[in-house]
Amino acid sequence: MEPLTKRSIQLLKQLYEKGKSTNTYTLRIKQDELSTQLGVSRQALNVHLRKLKNRGYIRTGRGFIDVTEKGLSALGVSTTPAFILLKVSPIKRIHVYEQIHALAVTRAFRIAGEVDALLIVERENLDEILKKLYSIDGIEDTRSYVTIEVIK
Repeated sequence: MEPLTKRSIQLLKQLYEKGKSTNTYTLRIKQDELSTQLGVSRQALNVHLRKLKNRGYIRTGRGFIDVTEKGLSALGVSTTPAFILLKVSPIKRIHVYEQIHALAVTRAFRIAGEVDALLIVERENLDEILKKLYSIDGIEDTRSYVTIEVIK
């Protein structure tokens, strides 16, 4: 892979520092395929997508559609996640991490410190994921935290 130029690094850093972290769901699909799946013409799909984009519910580009935080809120999906900290038996770590792959978590991290893993989940899925975690052999303890609002 070609290394990034000094200017590219500068641009990337500026985008990162000035950007805002958001929750989005990205769909990589061609509009022809999406219109077929929805059973509408490509033109009708385009009208609906333009309305959603103009109202800030989605972002579109070549080959992708992002559902924005505003779009998620309109669907009743929380944009403030829940966090689950896991303490895992050292001899069962590989097994536990393999089981986590099957769960509907947004992100999962292996971490160092008093706990062994951090799971980021949608608040709506917290109860279901906790029930599944309780059935995984090797998890010694869980601690859950629910976010209230985004500060920054």
